Amino acid sequence: MTKYQASAADAVLEGARSASNGLQLKKVFQRDPEAVKECIQLYADNPLFGATEEWTTEDDPYRRAVRPHVLKYIDFTKTLARREALNYSALAAQRLLLNIYESDLVFLPEKGFASKRKDFELFYSQETKLLGELARPILEDHVFSFLDKEVSVSGKWTPAILKSYLDDLVREANQSESRSVAAILYSPDRERTASSFLIQLMMDFLSEASAMIRNVGGRFGPIQSELFKVIVDEYGYGVHDTKHSTLFERTLESCGLEAQTHAYFQFYLTSSMALSNYFHYVSRDHSKFFRFLGALAYTEATFSHTCRQISEALRTVFGAKADTRYFDEHVHIDLHHGRMVFDKIVVPALEKHGDIIIEDIVRGIEEFRLLSEIAESDFVEQSDWSDRGLEYKGLTEPLLERITSGAVKCRQGTYVEPLGELSITHVHDADELCLVESGVMDFVTGHDRKVPLHPGEGTILLHNRLHGALITSKEDCVYHIYSIDDYKACLS
Repeated sequence: MTKYQASAADAVLEGARSASNGLQLKKVFQRDPEAVKECIQLYADNPLFGATEEWTTEDDPYRRAVRPHVLKYIDFTKTLARREALNYSALAAQRLLLNIYESDLVFLPEKGFASKRKDFELFYSQETKLLGELARPILEDHVFSFLDKEVSVSGKWTPAILKSYLDDLVREANQSESRSVAAILYSPDRERTASSFLIQLMMDFLSEASAMIRNVGGRFGPIQSELFKVIVDEYGYGVHDTKHSTLFERTLESCGLEAQTHAYFQFYLTSSMALSNYFHYVSRDHSKFFRFLGALAYTEATFSHTCRQISEALRTVFGAKADTRYFDEHVHIDLHHGRMVFDKIVVPALEKHGDIIIEDIVRGIEEFRLLSEIAESDFVEQSDWSDRGLEYKGLTEPLLERITSGAVKCRQGTYVEPLGELSITHVHDADELCLVESGVMDFVTGHDRKVPLHPGEGTILLHNRLHGALITSKEDCVYHIYSIDDYKACLS
């Protein structure tokens, strides 16, 4: 960290202390929108979460850009519907939650700790953690409350019915083809699409089982020991070289990616973070323990088949250089874990605590299934949009003609940005047209995926699609954003 950055960090810490003193905690607890905004803004104004000049972060697990300047326009006290689960406020909330949850976990850089010590202290400071904890339940409600409305569990459930229900789900999953894997194999740019997919797995797999560990404290009988056995498997029985996250590091490196914590933070999709955050969500709140068991039972029982498909796809795309041992190991171990979680954890829990817990177990299964479906669609649509970058660029002229002729009414914003200005990745809630008037920008739709835009050129920004931009011309780049809501309707 530079001297200037260290001074900025010290100033933010002091500002957080004094601002926190004036924070109206009662109003935050009452979910007053303005008090909540103030609380979240104080948390996000941490320089670790601010602007960056790079798309990736090199060996600094504490720097995670969240676009704090936009948060003051978002009312996080409103809960999202399923159709809004990929909107901008969801992306912002999931990024914040990921950072808040991980303040409980230990992250250290691979080297150069002395130069990053101030970042380390700031990320784990009591002020940062306190503000994050105040915001956490509000952010959780914002992005996860729709699950309560979408998932309905009714009828009389018994252990036998639960087992039959889970067996049917596993059978169905084992006969299905992963849409994400298909998107990789049918992509005209398979290596970049495969890399984008691996990036979506990084936030969870590089700290694998960290959320699960939250559930082994306390005292709850023999199932506690059985759950710990699953965790011990994930950690390679204490042998670092066989630890599952170590195997995944080797997969990343063999496919040309950096195996560093959150190196590609800006390229995590909203839904990918939701999957990872969900396990923290149901594990931090121990009243949701049986939901956690349901989600765990489902993912352990079905992950084996998914891993087989991923392993085959990586070998097809990257050839012999692909180290697929992480996924190959899970083909075997998750068959065992699936049986183990149900027979040794779920069944004994039912015998001890009764059928009353089945509804929570089923809810956990269905909530995680729903989030998985959303994530699969999100990745497929993002990949398709990235693959068709030149096609969307080619639609600029006919769409602009409709706008200038008055056939399409829309809002317009004009922006002027200098060389090197990097727009941190984000999404929009409706379709938009980006048009460059002067200067040049790289329009970025994923890691190592960009479409250069010169004067008179533009592209369509599909709603919910992650993107950013970097100004590459020496002169300022002047560009316009037209809010068109639905580009297909505008061209019809």
